[in-house]
Amino acid sequence: MKEHSVIRDALPGDFETVVALNLESEHFLSPMDRPRLEWLHGQCAMHLVREDAGRVTAFLIAFREGADYDSVNYRWFDDRYDEFLYVDRIAVSADARGRGHAAALYRAVFDRAARDGVAMVACEYDVDPPNQASRRFHQRFGFRELARQSVADGSKQVSLQCAPVPRRD
Repeated sequence: MKEHSVIRDALPGDFETVVALNLESEHFLSPMDRPRLEWLHGQCAMHLVREDAGRVTAFLIAFREGADYDSVNYRWFDDRYDEFLYVDRIAVSADARGRGHAAALYRAVFDRAARDGVAMVACEYDVDPPNQASRRFHQRFGFRELARQSVADGSKQVSLQCAPVPRRD
C-alpha cells in the first residue's frame, strides 16, 4: 500500500513538531523555539510541511525580499538583490531522510517562485564545518555560489547560493 503524503501550508498545530525537527537538525540550522517560530511564521512568504500518513516529517521556511527578518544570511541577499525567494531553513526527520522529502519541498519553492514571477531562489549552507550532503543537494537544483561569509561568531562559514527559476511559458 502506497503511503499518503501531501505538502501543505504549516498550521499552528504543526509548530511543536516543526520546532522538534529544527532541534534535530540544529547542528546545521539556527536555534528556534516556539516563540521564534511563531514570529518567523508571521514574517515568511512560505512555511510548508510535508505530511506522511498524517505525520509531519519535514518543513521549510522561505522569505521574500524586504521581510523584517534579522538573519545575517538573509540580509546579505536583501542588501544586494531587488527580488528573490530565500530558503531560510529546511529539516527532514531522521527516519524520513533520503526519500525525496527535501526535493519535494524545494520543487514547491521553485513552483511558487515561477508562479510569482521571481527569477531567483537563494539559500545558504555550511561549508565550514562542511555539509557535503547539502552541497550535493543544492547542485542538483542548479545553485551556484555567490559569496561566503562567517557566521555564529566565526564558528561557521556559509556558502551564499542562488539558482535561476525556470520561466513558465
